Amino acid sequence: MTAPAPHIPVLLDEVLAGLAPGPEEIHVDGTFGAGGYTRAILGQGARVYAFDRDPDAIAEGKAIEEAAGGKLTLVPERFSRMAEALAEHGVAQVDGVTLDIGVSSMQLDRAERGFSFQSDGPLDMRMEKDGMSAADFVNTADEAEIADVLYTLGEEPRARRVARAIVQARPLSRTGDLTEVVHRALGHRPHEKKDPATRTFQAIRIHLNAELDELEQGLAAAERVLKPGGRLAVVSFHSIEDRIVKRFLRERSGANPAGSRHLPDARAGGPRPSFEAVAKPVRAGEAEIARNPRSRSATLRVAHRTEASPWGLSVKKEGRQG
Repeated sequence: MTAPAPHIPVLLDEVLAGLAPGPEEIHVDGTFGAGGYTRAILGQGARVYAFDRDPDAIAEGKAIEEAAGGKLTLVPERFSRMAEALAEHGVAQVDGVTLDIGVSSMQLDRAERGFSFQSDGPLDMRMEKDGMSAADFVNTADEAEIADVLYTLGEEPRARRVARAIVQARPLSRTGDLTEVVHRALGHRPHEKKDPATRTFQAIRIHLNAELDELEQGLAAAERVLKPGGRLAVVSFHSIEDRIVKRFLRERSGANPAGSRHLPDARAGGPRPSFEAVAKPVRAGEAEIARNPRSRSATLRVAHRTEASPWGLSVKKEGRQG
């Protein structure tokens, strides 16, 4: 139908197995990116509404949309707004929702977007190309705020040291500048398994793009739009994100620990479970990791929607803590 996708979707076979898209079903790809999941879902005969907040992804996906013969609609929106956006297209409920959380390979691979420490480019990191850039943040935030972001969102144990080094080195304008500051602050040995700048870049990117709020709201939106029996598949790449997904599904499936005579059951009299977790978390095997190193940290969680009414947005904020 179209040319091969430029990037390899992570855990593609497992995501497809969890979604089980069928002919004439309606599915949401909440994180279109290069269109890997969307292509696969279309290949099963389903109709897809593909969301992406990145204008580059939407622009470059037009060829896929045109080739799909009316079965693909690109939606330039955050996936947290899927319920409202689908309603504007006359869609109330869907059969499946898939979310691939975090930064896309397209964004990481393009130095001019400023997401990666592996190549030098402007210190940007904005998914929507709008609002505060990474350079704005590191050059204007006070040391305490920077340290808090690095510790909470990057799980950086030496956040204060890195924040102090950033403030002392200002102004910073390039990804290479920030990488060098982190390397000096933490030490860096060439060829070490994980670059010490990883956590800092992750934290600043998540902060700028409000990614954890987006995830929380997106999970609640998926709960609203999925019909009974609908399937949710979420791929995350960091422990912070996965904890939010895990807590959401545990809460919504009624799997939180029951009470005791000393601590009454918080579920008593509460809403009925809106999801049923259908499998243990799935992680990439060695063959996929060798083929696609990005899959090494990926975790897939799949759940089915029950007939219960949606609970609404109530994901616990403690999911953010490291």
